[in-house]
Amino acid sequence: MKRVKHQDGFAERSAGKAAPEAKQLRKLAGDWLKQRRADAELSQADLAARLGLKYYTFISQVENGFSRVPTEIMGAWANELGIEQAAFAKHLLMYYEPELHRLLFGAESK
Repeated sequence: MKRVKHQDGFAERSAGKAAPEAKQLRKLAGDWLKQRRADAELSQADLAARLGLKYYTFISQVENGFSRVPTEIMGAWANELGIEQAAFAKHLLMYYEPELHRLLFGAESK
């Protein structure tokens, strides 16, 4: 099957910069989450316990950009931080999947 020219360019761009950019965006998401947790006056251990997580270090991994908030607990995480679930998911999508966020919501500002 013949590859379309724009696919070649996409593959080159994706391989070259996706990983560092994704890590930087996860870190920005983590910084935002850490501030929201602080605003809610919760420690990492408090939040982990409320979410039913076995280890509070998972919260640290997310806040430091090494992991993402799992989709299946996004709603509960939002509730514990006092944020409306859809707004929480939409905001995280901006960091975790920026192109999907752009396609769904346009070029809205952060």
